[in-house]
Amino acid sequence: MFLPGLFGATKINGESIPLSTDLGSWVSSMGGRQTAAGTMVNTKTALGLSAVRACVTLLAESVAQLPCELYRRDADGGRTRASDHPVYDLIHSAPNRKDTSFEYYEQAQGALGLEGNHYALIERNGAGYPTELIPINPKKVTVLKGADGLPYYHLREVGETVPMSMMHHIKYFSIDGFVGLSPLETNADALGLAMATEQHASAVFQRGATMSGIIERPKVSGAIKDQAAIDRLLAKFTERHAGLRNMFSVALLQEGMTYRQLAMDNEKAQLLESRNFGVNEICRLYKIPPHMIQQLDKATFSNIEHMGLQFVIYTLLAWVKRHEAAMMRDLLLKKERQDHYIEFNVSGLLRGDQKSRYEAYAIGRNWGWLSVNDIRRLENMPPIPGGDRYLTPLNMVDSSTMQSALEATPDQMKQIEDILCRN
Repeated sequence: MFLPGLFGATKINGESIPLSTDLGSWVSSMGGRQTAAGTMVNTKTALGLSAVRACVTLLAESVAQLPCELYRRDADGGRTRASDHPVYDLIHSAPNRKDTSFEYYEQAQGALGLEGNHYALIERNGAGYPTELIPINPKKVTVLKGADGLPYYHLREVGETVPMSMMHHIKYFSIDGFVGLSPLETNADALGLAMATEQHASAVFQRGATMSGIIERPKVSGAIKDQAAIDRLLAKFTERHAGLRNMFSVALLQEGMTYRQLAMDNEKAQLLESRNFGVNEICRLYKIPPHMIQQLDKATFSNIEHMGLQFVIYTLLAWVKRHEAAMMRDLLLKKERQDHYIEFNVSGLLRGDQKSRYEAYAIGRNWGWLSVNDIRRLENMPPIPGGDRYLTPLNMVDSSTMQSALEATPDQMKQIEDILCRN
């Protein structure tokens, strides 16, 4: 399925397409970077940070769990699932022979969150429709700029170059329009500082001398020169007063000895704050509310639901739109894009709590834009007979109709005159 190609030029449909010789600006993210904190940041080390792993997997799993549908626009303005289209099964259930749809989208979004790019080779049938999407490690693809202004993709493992029509490419925020920027590389110093803080915290517990208290003995009582006697004294004190079973026990110290408990010093207290700051920096990098990766120190019952909705609207939807737009560009034929479109269903994530949803349904039902079956459909319930009726409030009528209703008709005037004449 691969087309032979070289860095200098490649042939597409028999035509030689020259490629840019300035390869440095088109190379995808590779290797790693030494940060100002002295730590090396690459994909492997960054995933060692629990906050990075939590943010990346949260986005990947959130995208992967959304149903991906292909719709066809109807003449009356509605839409229907285009389940008979060749692309429908590809995006909905089986992108390739190896991966499920969940695994494929999870891997695609994971690559975007770490490397800033997702690549998948497109296998097509004789009619031009895609039959398989085969993911490729972003580190093994080099993006080249052709003289026609279009991207070409060099597969370094096999040494071949393929055109845009054979590669499904989703990119993160890009400056040049050809390669997405890797969040790990553009924010390496912030991640490196968080990694250095974690390493310093580990070193404190590994090599630091941390004491919970000290026993002081006045000088006038004479020094204990026998180290073994000192060790026995400390061991006996620890045996009697350390541990859960010995909590709140009473100690009796002789020869003027006093026990002084040590509190956590400021350096260690700031170490905990620095670790929390690193988590918040990573959440800021991926625009994820901290409570969604179990950083709950500032979350309350009154704001946690709204922060969850903000995550869907301001964070997840942007990633979803990248997937949708790239799939419509790469997987649909040009003539089909006017009446077909691909969409992830995020309505389930936008739901509020049950009470809020039911109140919203009641408003829609009472004001006439929701029927019983509309509501049941939103709640994934089957329709019922007679559930397609829409209600209209009786006290809401057109003002011109109301004014004409207040004016008496000729027949009404005649009836009134007859009544008055009989009297």
